[in-house]
Amino acid sequence: MQTAYRLYPVIALALLAGASVWLERVSRDEAPSTVARQQTGPDFVAEQARIVGFGADGSQRYELDSERIAHFPQGDITRVALPRLVLTSEGRATRITAAQGEVSPGGERVDLSGSVRVRRGGDGNGSDLSLDTETLSLWPDDHRAESQSPVSLVQGRNTAQALGLRANNLFGTLELIGQARVHLPRRQGNPS
Repeated sequence: MQTAYRLYPVIALALLAGASVWLERVSRDEAPSTVARQQTGPDFVAEQARIVGFGADGSQRYELDSERIAHFPQGDITRVALPRLVLTSEGRATRITAAQGEVSPGGERVDLSGSVRVRRGGDGNGSDLSLDTETLSLWPDDHRAESQSPVSLVQGRNTAQALGLRANNLFGTLELIGQARVHLPRRQGNPS
């Protein structure tokens, strides 16, 4: 009988250890606490914002006004509502408006959509240039632009329509893509 009394503490400790293991498993959180939750909303929002960018020489390169700017950390993308962009190059201003825009990480590329309007003043020798399209991708540092949507260009009395375009201001080239129609009226003057 005395050996039975000696087993009671061992049995009590075994039951206590088993109950502790059971209690730990029941109360454990099923989702690991080390998993970070991804932020899906913006981490920065600005209303009625103006951003001004300068070149290495200190001259103003661009000015962006917008009704709303929101930055999303997931993908490092910035979305812009009703952007009004003014690009300055060689003393001429190019004004661009759209319904919305999306700026890639680092600002290397700007994708504009919804009633995109581009207006550039003449250089003294030529007329103002206007471009209307639904989408336009810009690479501001490279002075390039591209559209995969139908475009309409007007410069003075000259007009052009196409299914898309590629423009490179560094080389002064404009390439109309797909079913281009160009109207160049005859110059008025005295025939010789």
